[in-house]
Amino acid sequence: MRKLAPWYALAVLVVVLDQLTKHWISASFDYGEARAVTGFFNLVLTYNKGAAFSFLASAAGWQRGFFIGIALIAIVVISVLLARHARDKLFCLSLASILGGAIGNVLDRIVLGYVVDFLDFHVAGWHWPAFNLADSAITVGAVLLVVDSFRPGAKRAGVS
Repeated sequence: MRKLAPWYALAVLVVVLDQLTKHWISASFDYGEARAVTGFFNLVLTYNKGAAFSFLASAAGWQRGFFIGIALIAIVVISVLLARHARDKLFCLSLASILGGAIGNVLDRIVLGYVVDFLDFHVAGWHWPAFNLADSAITVGAVLLVVDSFRPGAKRAGVS
């Protein structure tokens, strides 16, 4: 268990930072309110009932349970992979980042029914879909997984 502690600690740190920032934004902004931070970045309070880029956000409501189920399965799979490969630092760093992000967003879905998003990057009037720290951790983790897959000896049992 000691070999898993750093990875779970990182996941918990991601969850705590994600939830604290979402709470701060929710308490400080009205829904839809945007505040410019720089010429290319705003803080804005939005709610996402869908997945990435608001995929299925306008569905009839079934998507909430569907996305919660997918996240819970991902959490179990990631936990198994962490246990099997706890000494593989880059691989586990990526999994722990994804795990923390998944937990942060699934907590929103369970408690609120939607995910709180607030980071709004834009250029020349074009806005990237708003996202949050959990989404950032998932993205960083996914990029690290790709980097890790190119390392010699990266093929692992239990990972396809």
